[in-house]
Amino acid sequence: MTLPQQPSPEPAPAPEAAQSRPVLSILLELAQTLLLAAALFLLVNALTARIRVEGPSMENNLFDGDVVIVNRLAYRWDSPERGDIVVFHYPLDPDRRLIKRVIGLPGDEVHIQGDQVFINGVPLEETFLPPLADNRSDPTLDSTWILGPDEVFVMGDNRDHSHDSRHWGPLAIESIIGKAVFIYWPPSQIGPIPHVNLTLP
Repeated sequence: MTLPQQPSPEPAPAPEAAQSRPVLSILLELAQTLLLAAALFLLVNALTARIRVEGPSMENNLFDGDVVIVNRLAYRWDSPERGDIVVFHYPLDPDRRLIKRVIGLPGDEVHIQGDQVFINGVPLEETFLPPLADNRSDPTLDSTWILGPDEVFVMGDNRDHSHDSRHWGPLAIESIIGKAVFIYWPPSQIGPIPHVNLTLP
């Protein structure tokens, strides 16, 4: 009687092949992680920007060295509001980015006499300014600007130390990068940037 032949056992994998599998798995996971990180980085940069505040023009609300997050989509479907703090390309040097507060909106008549701002003949109450009223603006300034349909008027909160629309005129809305929404550096300043309501009566 012929006995059935037992299947011969498969040869054990070579030590080199056994070791290469976990290495390939690790490399694949690393590549996936890097691709995910790159995608998240591109997404975050598409939605936001970051800018370091330079100089004292926005004191006492933003300080030199503060790093803020800018919402790039803030004005994609909406318009700037009076009181918004915006980051924009400096009209006289588009490679530079500045940060100021929106004071006048499209169609407004902005009149500044000394340290008082008038919007369409109505004095603007600016409670967010530094406490020294006589340190807010040029006391000899007496000028008027009529804003076009796609323009805003921006000013720094620290009027004596700000180069803004008083000097180079209204800002085209298309030059705005986005709305400053959050301070994330230094740690002592971390927090959302509060919105100032400057609606006229």
